[in-house]
Amino acid sequence: MAFTGNFMCTSFRTELLTGVHDFTPGSGDTFKIALYDNSAAFTAATTDYTATNEVSGTGYVAGGLTLTAVAPTSSGTTAFVDFTDATWTTATITARGALIYNSSLGTNAVAVLDFGSDKTATAGDFTITFPAADASNAIIRIGD
Repeated sequence: MAFTGNFMCTSFRTELLTGVHDFTPGSGDTFKIALYDNSAAFTAATTDYTATNEVSGTGYVAGGLTLTAVAPTSSGTTAFVDFTDATWTTATITARGALIYNSSLGTNAVAVLDFGSDKTATAGDFTITFPAADASNAIIRIGD
């Protein structure tokens, strides 16, 4: 099965309401991003990081990269948080999508990212460029 879109995981939404996740830069939880091939089957119902169908290759370590959070903020009626761009250097990998998860809690899934097609780096940088950190575009937004 293939990726079928971008999703904020339902379990993550529930965990937000019980105060499970802390996005405070420097003192909050550690969030990671792992890359997957087109056989990965993630949806909004995804609850945890898994190594199944995770990519492998030069410059990639299982479990993915640690993300650097940008301080949560709000604009109008929308609160949001973002991350600095993630780059695997000197990498030779092909990925179809990614999973952001909270590694401080173990493997709690946060969001599924569908790249829309396979993306490849050959002995170069593989970069995930996060959208603008604002109420309309940030990777994680909660609002009306």
